[in-house]
Amino acid sequence: MPFTSISPLRLLLGSMLFLMVPVVGADEKPLTGTALKERTQEIKKKIDSEYASLEALYKHLHANPELSLHELQTAARMAKELKALGFEVTEKVGGTGVVGVLKNGKGPTVLVRTDMDALPVTEKTGLPYASKVRTRDKHGNEVGVMHACGHDMHMTCWVGAARVLAGMKDQWQGTLVFIGQPAEEIGAGARDMLEAGLYEKFPRPDYCLALHCDNFSPHGQVRYTEGLALANVDSVDILVKGKGGHGSAPHTTIDPVVLAARIVLDLQTIVSRERNPLEPAVVTVGSIHGGTKHNIIPNDVALQLTVRTTTDKTRKEVLEAISRIAKAAALGAKAPEPVVSHQPEDFTPAVYNDVALARRTVPVLQEALGAEKVQARLPVMGGEDFGRFALTGDKKVPIFIFFLGTIAPERFVEAAKPDGKTIPSLHSDEYYPVPEPTIRTGVLSLALSVLNLAGK
Repeated sequence: MPFTSISPLRLLLGSMLFLMVPVVGADEKPLTGTALKERTQEIKKKIDSEYASLEALYKHLHANPELSLHELQTAARMAKELKALGFEVTEKVGGTGVVGVLKNGKGPTVLVRTDMDALPVTEKTGLPYASKVRTRDKHGNEVGVMHACGHDMHMTCWVGAARVLAGMKDQWQGTLVFIGQPAEEIGAGARDMLEAGLYEKFPRPDYCLALHCDNFSPHGQVRYTEGLALANVDSVDILVKGKGGHGSAPHTTIDPVVLAARIVLDLQTIVSRERNPLEPAVVTVGSIHGGTKHNIIPNDVALQLTVRTTTDKTRKEVLEAISRIAKAAALGAKAPEPVVSHQPEDFTPAVYNDVALARRTVPVLQEALGAEKVQARLPVMGGEDFGRFALTGDKKVPIFIFFLGTIAPERFVEAAKPDGKTIPSLHSDEYYPVPEPTIRTGVLSLALSVLNLAGK
């Protein structure tokens, strides 16, 4: 899930609300005062006793990643962890999905999600537990595999929170639904689990919680957004057609390489010249492939695009513009009409954090971690299919995903120097979360967020 900050004036003005001290309704008072301090201390003690095991789990997961829809060993490990804690576990929900249910009397049902899949990236972190896994992708290409988005950390914190909560049943009541979700990186896992009956075959949640690694903030910190947190994501393929021939005689051909280059440049005008600057959008050509040899003009070139938007209206207009621009460029070059493919089923909807749930959760984290370590942040143009858990027809389920700092603070100091090394982004072959104290902060934050909703 790569992130790019949104900075238009509309969202900057809206962010003023995020920076205010959260206000909670009288019927939804957060855990606070002595009770919060006591539970925080109890959780920290449990984390102390579990930490060595959790760090070992994290390193094992990091070293043994699996691609989307192939999370067989990862899912089995998540199921094993939940079974050991007394959860009623169901495997193979929507593919490799795992659902664990722990009932503890009457009370709210709280769903806690982790994603499990890794990326086709060859790791270059130099860590002693770096992934050396190589496999074949869906196209048959040999690729490295890496947890370059922090899903290994998500799973570790999820397991840690499950251990803490299973050991504190006297402190909460209700039902926990812990799910291990496949295929987040391709936007399919949440949909597959919902279509497999997640909300029908298992207790329907009153609240959904998740965390995600953040490469923008130091470890020990948490950041959050109310309302719009993450963007719509669409994938578009363009097959640029031409007429192949000898590279020495371009006048006898219609060169799809030149045409593809023109289309790539023309696509940049969608955001820069067609969109209102206060309505953010991103159109990125992430892949371009064509040709086989220096002196051969090919018949076609393939482009792959990622498209990020924040509203349904903008999404519709940007997708239409991509098709129009590609076809117009081909017409100008007397080329065959390109094939523009967009699969609606691959669409990942924007994530909107429930404002009331955010305002109920954030004060607890601020009091437990320190207000200076729990800060608001602007929405980003990254995507996350966690948003699907709120999209359930007429009755919406409140969701809240927050962001866990993972980077050593000294790296930010170094990066601020004129010749300093840039902090690697998510999906980079050099990105990794620092285990200590990231694991501790993640487990504490998740467990407290649940206790705040289901605590006695």
